[in-house]
Amino acid sequence: MNVISLAQPGGLDQLHLQERDAPGEPGPGEVRVRLHASSLNFHDYGVVSGAMPTADGRIPMSDGAGVVEAIGKDVEEFRVGDSVVSTFFPTWLTGPAEVGDFTTVPGDGVEGYAREQVIRPATWFTHAPRGYSHAQAATLTTAGLTAWRALVVEGGLKAGDSVLVLGTGGVSIFALQFAKAMGATVIATSSSDEKLARLAALGADHTINYRTTPAWGAEVKSLTDGRGVDHIVEVGGPATLVQSIDAIRIGGHISLIGVLTGRGGDIPTAKLMARQARLQGIIVGSRAHQQAMIRGIEALGIEPVIDHHFALENIADAFRHQESQQHFGKICLDI
Repeated sequence: MNVISLAQPGGLDQLHLQERDAPGEPGPGEVRVRLHASSLNFHDYGVVSGAMPTADGRIPMSDGAGVVEAIGKDVEEFRVGDSVVSTFFPTWLTGPAEVGDFTTVPGDGVEGYAREQVIRPATWFTHAPRGYSHAQAATLTTAGLTAWRALVVEGGLKAGDSVLVLGTGGVSIFALQFAKAMGATVIATSSSDEKLARLAALGADHTINYRTTPAWGAEVKSLTDGRGVDHIVEVGGPATLVQSIDAIRIGGHISLIGVLTGRGGDIPTAKLMARQARLQGIIVGSRAHQQAMIRGIEALGIEPVIDHHFALENIADAFRHQESQQHFGKICLDI
């Protein structure tokens, strides 16, 4: 079978297409999945670029979607022919968060899904949403579930709430879609007026160009009659967190889910305390969260926004497209 492997020390020129032996038959509790799609995330880029070193020869990509080809003994949840999608933390099945690193994450601590076939425990997958293509399903493992957990699981999102999303990456667009489908008001930011128009077409009630309005936290307050928003999906990190604290309402919830602007920085702790806001770090979610999200997706009729498809062998070009920051939504690999 075809696989992509990453040679150390990493870098897009170290991604290599290889031929490896196909897996055999699944053992007890396992399934063999013919993978058909994956999708790119900032975490995947960190791995393949070498910023997050992993084992030499690692198969990258944390997201995988495909069809069950064979089932092992005692597997009752799946049948041959079922469409499935992988989970980000394969051993976090339910309950509160119990992992704080990436040692169990496919494509980082263990082999990922940039390949044609895989045998894994059945609990490493869930059913894909009914009617989804494999590419659509592959967007859910990381980006979709991060947005869902931030807003629904941890934020308790409800109709009438207000939500701020930053930028036009996969998590932010999923957050916009979930929020609008559940009756919330959404404010969205971008540095591109063209992208802002596309965000408005997706349902954003207000848009802000953060280049022309650098004090966008104050603008968010103005748009909410001085109150601030109930929820912020904070993808930037240190360079945007100060403005997010300005934008949050007293007692609101900031989900810190990204570090696009760096891994450290100053936090205005007195202002955060005065806001009495909850600043919560979030890394994706559990298998139970994913199953609940998929039920929600089927009920709400949400479809992912896919910017571009690349063939598996063109994975380096896919990451170059991600580097360009020209994408809107998810970038997918067709396997």
